[in-house]
Amino acid sequence: PSSRRFPDPVHLRVEDVPEFAYAEDRERLRPLLERAGRLRAAVVDEGALIDRDAVWELKRQALELVRQVPLGPGRRAAHAGFLAEQGRALEDHATWYALAEVHGSDWSRWPEGLRDPRSSDTARARAELADRVGFHSWLAWLTDDQLTAAQRTAREAGMPVGIVHDLAVGVHPGGADAWAQQDHFAAGMSVGAPPDAFNARGQDWGLPPWRPDRLAASGYAPFRRLLRALFRYAGALRIDHVMGLFRLWWVPRGRPPTEGTYVRYDAEAMLATLVLEASRAGSVVIGEDLGTVEPGVRETLDRRGVLGTSVLWFERDWDGEAEAHGARADWLALAGSTWTLVFAGVTDATRRDAWFVRA
Repeated sequence: PSSRRFPDPVHLRVEDVPEFAYAEDRERLRPLLERAGRLRAAVVDEGALIDRDAVWELKRQALELVRQVPLGPGRRAAHAGFLAEQGRALEDHATWYALAEVHGSDWSRWPEGLRDPRSSDTARARAELADRVGFHSWLAWLTDDQLTAAQRTAREAGMPVGIVHDLAVGVHPGGADAWAQQDHFAAGMSVGAPPDAFNARGQDWGLPPWRPDRLAASGYAPFRRLLRALFRYAGALRIDHVMGLFRLWWVPRGRPPTEGTYVRYDAEAMLATLVLEASRAGSVVIGEDLGTVEPGVRETLDRRGVLGTSVLWFERDWDGEAEAHGARADWLALAGSTWTLVFAGVTDATRRDAWFVRA
């Protein structure tokens, strides 16, 4: 993702934006909605892949028309409150999007003066692009508003958890977070995985890692703000590659993953920050702990109340060997289970309930 803190506005439902009902340029809106309907039908009815670029182009055009509708007093106050609450982080985020529209989506290829979010060139460009910066800030507010409403609706319907959000292991090196927080990222490094039984060459995910020294010096402020933003509307948070709170496999840019090395983080500080923010929000935390997991990680997560991830296919004791060797064959006490469902593909209406669970 370009950003882990601010959701992608491609997920917005344009018709649910209150100002949509008052948009005057219906002649331009109508064909956009019709084209969106055809894209939706192709996915739902025909099994086509989602064309996110096409979807976003339609939504962007529609949202620009909707933005011409003045906000009412209550909405204007809510918008201003969101901008004030998010502060410079949102301003940087929206500035990156405005600059990306002009210079491309990889900030490392921008004119040199714009690569620094605090430079005078960036300040001047932000002023020149003030309307586009405002547009992208407005989108962030709309997305936050709709996600908050979705979570509230889920809770009111009786769902004890509601939205389960996902925290990716990292961000795109050319994206908004990497530009705005570049002092906290390790230049010239990428996150990956060491060689193992599944991949003898190791893996390079192309994601810049956070610097543990800069995180500690800041009191883990970027991590805390990230979690607080996600817990605003999440009843649970799944953390991809939760082992990254303990250590990450750093790969020097341009080198193979086999030449990487583990770099450790202060897991106690990271987990304390995580548990504190989850507790404040009353949310559940699920750690994706699959792959190479060093000894003690799962036990530490268990003590903190962080759920693990168990894939049923991997957990089954097919041959009874676990019991024969005195090993545990039962489920971990704290784990979120993943089931692989295989649907029978039966068209006979009398057999439509014949689903099979392969486990």
